[in-house]
Amino acid sequence: MPLHPEAQAFLDGLAALELPPLETLDAETQRAMFGAENPDGPTPPEVASVDDRSVPGAAGDIPVRIYRPSNDDGLPAIVFFHGGGWVIGNLDSHDHLCRALANAAGALVVNVDYRLAPENAYPAAYDDCVSVFAWTVANAAELGADASRVAVAGDSAGGNLSASVAMWARDNDTSLAAQVLIYPATNLAAPDTASYKENGEGYLLTKGWMDWFIDQYVPNAADRSQIAASPALADSLEGLAPAIVLTAEFDPLRDDGKNYADALSAAGVTADYTNFDGQVHGFASQIGVMTDAQVAADQIGEFLKATW
Repeated sequence: MPLHPEAQAFLDGLAALELPPLETLDAETQRAMFGAENPDGPTPPEVASVDDRSVPGAAGDIPVRIYRPSNDDGLPAIVFFHGGGWVIGNLDSHDHLCRALANAAGALVVNVDYRLAPENAYPAAYDDCVSVFAWTVANAAELGADASRVAVAGDSAGGNLSASVAMWARDNDTSLAAQVLIYPATNLAAPDTASYKENGEGYLLTKGWMDWFIDQYVPNAADRSQIAASPALADSLEGLAPAIVLTAEFDPLRDDGKNYADALSAAGVTADYTNFDGQVHGFASQIGVMTDAQVAADQIGEFLKATW
């Protein structure tokens, strides 16, 4: 398939900025570029309420933003981990997507501002995400949520964290209703699939940028084979929560998602897989900009409603 016209326009806009290779920029510069709200951007989807608070973690309080689609009690919940290569991204960068997911799934969403690399390398982000997930389940009643209907979700690095937290939930007998994996990075030890070769240049996320992200997040190469970093390397995927896995055609991470979905299915885990033809990495967070972003949010919502 050719590039989706909206994806092409997105890439053309980036090309017009004439940026250097992004992996040559330091973390702070990248955060300033990709983490700020755009005052000229689309209007955020309306939700019933938004509440910024913090959750206790092993290394200190973890900021979260909680979205409610309604004031009903006993809502299902989604614990959301943002993308950004474990280095960039924050509560604002994925605000629109969290709002869209809250509305599409009819669920309370807990958006997690986990610690970022390189200042806080692996396993800091993973530890924070486990802490917020466990806190959400334990405090569901206080949140007005249903502890038996809690899902994890994330895009890219957040998809990696979601898959890893899903394994933690299985191995620690903690209820998890579903896992939502949006173009997840599932094997940091061997980022060399066919899609890395086919889409490694020219489609926003490059092979060089992804390698840089991995170096920042897991600087010790030996740690990249640990299951919390590379869930695809687990000895067994049996018993994991049902999954929906979304990928983009022109994305280096396409095969990470596809291969993981296939492995889940082979292990007897429900794995609903969709590849978005013509799309590039990052499309799902472009709510109000790319039509497929809302399509993805709606598809996730329908999957979750049918699962929990």
